[in-house]
Amino acid sequence: MLKTEKHPLTFFLPKHSKILMLGSFPPPQMRWSMNFFYPNFQNDMWRIFGYLFFNNREHFVDSSGKCFREQEIRNFLLEKGIALGDTAIEVIRLKENASDKFLEITKTIDLIDTLNKIPQCHSIVVTGQKALETILSLLHSTEVPKIGNYTESQIQERKIRLYRMPSSSRAYPLALTEKASFYKQMFENENIL
Repeated sequence: MLKTEKHPLTFFLPKHSKILMLGSFPPPQMRWSMNFFYPNFQNDMWRIFGYLFFNNREHFVDSSGKCFREQEIRNFLLEKGIALGDTAIEVIRLKENASDKFLEITKTIDLIDTLNKIPQCHSIVVTGQKALETILSLLHSTEVPKIGNYTESQIQERKIRLYRMPSSSRAYPLALTEKASFYKQMFENENIL
């Protein structure tokens, strides 16, 4: 029988965050190169950030070339006001891999509670299809943003932009620079880049 897996990380929620980036769920820990979000060294999220903000896709890569520089990433996100979390809190992994299509979500993020912890946040950025589907179900929205764009919703009294970004997984069939162009537009819209 497959077991339920609880989210192993504490959400990163600086109080002054302007945006909340949400993936689906971390990969199995054997694939981690650090104890933080997007920990798989084969995932390009931190290379996208390095490319956009420092013109160097290896900016957040440790000199050993085998892991990311977690503390530097945390400091950068804190400075920029970027919060991180995932849309799933508990899952059943149908296969022992990192693929979203083999995740059965048994408990989702408490979106209202999470947003209450970051009162200045008015944009949610989802980084993949599973994250998008989960957030749309929580927003009770049928308006699906196109990749690289956003739609507007309301959560309690707060207007929220919901951005849909391409997955940073290398399984997603776009070059890093093409993925980065979508993230660049979003960061510019939010006055972060």
